[in-house]
Amino acid sequence: MQWRQIGPFRGGRALAIEGVVGEPDTYYFGAVAGGVWKTIDGGANWIPLFDKEPISSIGAIAVASSDHNVIYAGTGEAAIRGNTTYGTGVFKSVDGGKTWENVGLKDTHQIGALIVDPRNENVVLVAALGHAFGSNQERGIFRTTDGGKTWTKVLWKDENTGGIDVVFDPHNPNIVFASLWQARRQPWFFSSGGPGSGLYRSEDNGVTWKHLEGNGLPEGILGRIGIAVSGADCNRLYAIIEAKEGGLYRSDDAGQHWTRVNDDGRFRQRAWYFSKVYADPKSPDTVYLVNTGLFRSVDGGKTFNLLPARHGDHHGLWIDPTNPNRIGNVNDGGASITTDGGKSWTTQNNQPTAQFYHVAVDNAFPYHIYGAQQDNSNVGIASRTDWGAIGRQDWFEAAGGECGFVVPDPRDWHIIYSNNEAEITRYDKSKGERQDVSVWPLDNSGHGAADLVHRFQWVTPLMLSPHNPDVIYTAGESVFKSTDHGQSWTQISGDLTRNDKSKQQPSGGPLTKDITSVEYYDTVFALAESPVKQGTLWAGTDDGLVQLTTDDGQHWSNVTPRMPEWSTVDLIDPSPHDGNTAYVAVDRHKLDDFKPYIFKTTDLGKSWSSIVRGIPDGAYVHAVREDPKRKGLLYAGTELGVFVTFDDGAHWQPLQLNLPQSPIHDLVVKDDDLIVATHGRSFWILDDVTPLRQVNAQSAQPDVILYQPQTALRLHSPDEVDKRQPVGDNPPSGAIIDYYFKTAPKEEVSLEILDASGKVVRHLSSKEKKEGEQPPEWPDRVERAKTIPANEGMNRFAWDLRYDDPIQIPGAFYSGSGPKGPLAPPGDYQVKLTVGSKSQTAPLHLAIDPRTKGQEAGLQKQFTLTMQMNDRISQLHQAVNEIRDLRSQIQNLHKRFGDDQRLKPALSAADDLDHKMSEVEQKLIQVNMKGSEANLAFPDMLNERFDTFSHVIEYSDKEPTKPQLDVFQMLSSQLEDQLKKWAQLKNEDLPKVSEMIKQANLPALIITQPKKSE
Repeated sequence: MQWRQIGPFRGGRALAIEGVVGEPDTYYFGAVAGGVWKTIDGGANWIPLFDKEPISSIGAIAVASSDHNVIYAGTGEAAIRGNTTYGTGVFKSVDGGKTWENVGLKDTHQIGALIVDPRNENVVLVAALGHAFGSNQERGIFRTTDGGKTWTKVLWKDENTGGIDVVFDPHNPNIVFASLWQARRQPWFFSSGGPGSGLYRSEDNGVTWKHLEGNGLPEGILGRIGIAVSGADCNRLYAIIEAKEGGLYRSDDAGQHWTRVNDDGRFRQRAWYFSKVYADPKSPDTVYLVNTGLFRSVDGGKTFNLLPARHGDHHGLWIDPTNPNRIGNVNDGGASITTDGGKSWTTQNNQPTAQFYHVAVDNAFPYHIYGAQQDNSNVGIASRTDWGAIGRQDWFEAAGGECGFVVPDPRDWHIIYSNNEAEITRYDKSKGERQDVSVWPLDNSGHGAADLVHRFQWVTPLMLSPHNPDVIYTAGESVFKSTDHGQSWTQISGDLTRNDKSKQQPSGGPLTKDITSVEYYDTVFALAESPVKQGTLWAGTDDGLVQLTTDDGQHWSNVTPRMPEWSTVDLIDPSPHDGNTAYVAVDRHKLDDFKPYIFKTTDLGKSWSSIVRGIPDGAYVHAVREDPKRKGLLYAGTELGVFVTFDDGAHWQPLQLNLPQSPIHDLVVKDDDLIVATHGRSFWILDDVTPLRQVNAQSAQPDVILYQPQTALRLHSPDEVDKRQPVGDNPPSGAIIDYYFKTAPKEEVSLEILDASGKVVRHLSSKEKKEGEQPPEWPDRVERAKTIPANEGMNRFAWDLRYDDPIQIPGAFYSGSGPKGPLAPPGDYQVKLTVGSKSQTAPLHLAIDPRTKGQEAGLQKQFTLTMQMNDRISQLHQAVNEIRDLRSQIQNLHKRFGDDQRLKPALSAADDLDHKMSEVEQKLIQVNMKGSEANLAFPDMLNERFDTFSHVIEYSDKEPTKPQLDVFQMLSSQLEDQLKKWAQLKNEDLPKVSEMIKQANLPALIITQPKKSE
């Protein structure tokens, strides 16, 4: 079993980027929850390097100038917005990012900057912000001189203040500047600035520090500070400072005196989120600021021009110290690169680092996956396509924003509801029509929660009733219901929260107010209706309450489980099997508590039990879902990946498999697929979880298990797929067959497909069989899997739904993929797994493509024709193989006995036979076909025509047309003529020649028996 990457390939938020001097096409960037990525082609393609590491958030990255194979990554972003995740210290690679090692500072959680001494790759300084949601000791500026084996805290203020920036003087690495930042985020508040913040200078490579204050620097409380030293002039410094008199400051004497040169509000807004400055390495007057836009000044910071960089909300730059036109940029849309000083930039639509909050699916075929991408729009994306991969053309924006829910109407997927904070939108995709259907359509930006009529937060719940999709529910401090598609709303509850006004005050701290609905508190955070009992609604609040109504809101009861106060009820999943059972995922990481919490009730909240055994600390839980087909099979989405339990929560275990490390904010089961919304690596699907439904957690594992396969769909698979582009993966083509070996079998393993009558229609083996296949020409050609895996543990193989191939001609060339066995018709089959002398069987049902229902009779006629084609092609190929084998025997006789004059009559007779055989052969196959397009110079003969015609017949799921039947009869008749000629040669000429050869005491000529291709 393997997770499958869906996409979309649309970049998510990133803070760190670093290029490599002297390697103009090589860059690294770190996503805030998607790991480290590398490009070696200037940003055309990005390769993930961090998928196997235990953490995904990257706050800083640096490549050692003295050894480009040495890379350091500081984990845990320091732009501590509401959805920030944490890190576990510094990771180091000594092989260009192939492998990584954690080298300490594990409790720093958020790292703002990291620099490597250009003279020595073992000397590193780290600006560690520390815990975003609480106080801790491991924060400040740290230094190592042994490559991370040991660290020294060289600059420290207190347990509430940490490091946010650190830079070398490019001319003298002994001169270092750093800034400390006092900041704290809570569920209901964010504060930037305090007495701990400040700017510092070191003259001994960061061993000791001097606090810089006065001399033109702003007075009073400071907030976040970003620093840059000009590579053109070591005396020129820039600092972007959050303060009452904040803005861009400049020093022309290495930091002794400062002048504010710019107080433009565009550069001071949201100072906690931006506040980064970068100096050009060649021009002292050229400086860059990042904010909502990317800005450049060429007059020492007095005036700035906006650059046409990708996306918006910019966080980081890297400027090549030898070529200032070469710049890497990271922002809320990912990473991009310019080589012309910012005039043009590479795409960000090649990075699957999207952060999704929730996930939903529709009932289309193929079904679509929906979610809201942070810092972008919402998305609907196909789960599979007919062309073989999932590209940009296969996803669309569903007329909504970056947060909240996206909910398609189960009856018509073109009707899509979504929300973005308080705003609710009804989108008719078929018309392109977008309608606001909000409960209270008023923009509350900048207002504290206490002032609002209704408190709708960042990821406000939104759902359609599973019993009546005309009914919509949403919630602020109360629950609201609409029965007319959002035209009107009814409040069906009072305030279900604690309504603590002290936690509803304006956010931002002492310097810069920053009020978004992220900090709106005392709200209903989770809302769900029982799919078993209509009107049974569960509501969970971000201040730690669980409320229940069994009469659609007429009466509510507080049924909160015993848990720590002020917890966030992240998601509630009412059981699809039992109306009294529900599961609750509780999250306390914003209170600096990273433990997992899941609660279960089987009596409508009268009693609760904790069910987290097996989920480690640090994996705080965002979502829990029960499998709709197997009671007690649960899936959990956590900050550290996916977990599964087969015994209703008594024991959990990882279900990570090949899924990259990234927070899982939601998951959903669609038919037999498990879909996850990662918060840093886009959408992924675990195809076909039917084996998980068959696992018995209590019994001992047998030596061999053949699992009951899911119903397979008779779909067509492309012969070529261009995956050399940013695309998601299709599911395996065909019928998925899962089996388990306690130990890897030593003997051959076979897998056979039997039709309803018990006849073997496909035989497959674990023993690889070498075939004389056509040499490759087309790099996008899909290679058919013909050898089954036989490894210890779980094995998965996808039968391509084809019967056994016809006999093949070794080394033959075709314009396409060549002859294949017929595509199996819909119906009932059996799968037979054999190891040694022991076999297991399981039924397999093959269903027609849902889009072509009603075509079963026509498909059966098509199958009859393709079977006839298969037989005729086998006959043709056998004749060619016989001819070529005989020719090989004749040629061998010449090689061995050609100089013997006594044997000339026999050899001459053999040559005459060869000449007659060649005349037949040249009608059967184009003997000059030595490339896939050689038929443009040498006309198709019967073999090439049969091949192309066999593919034409299977293009659609339709009854064969009369012209198709006529062509088959024509080709079949032509083939029959040649086969008769060959039979005559075999029956009359060959015995005569063989007798002459026999009389000359030479090896007899023989006809080989037919061999079926497997």
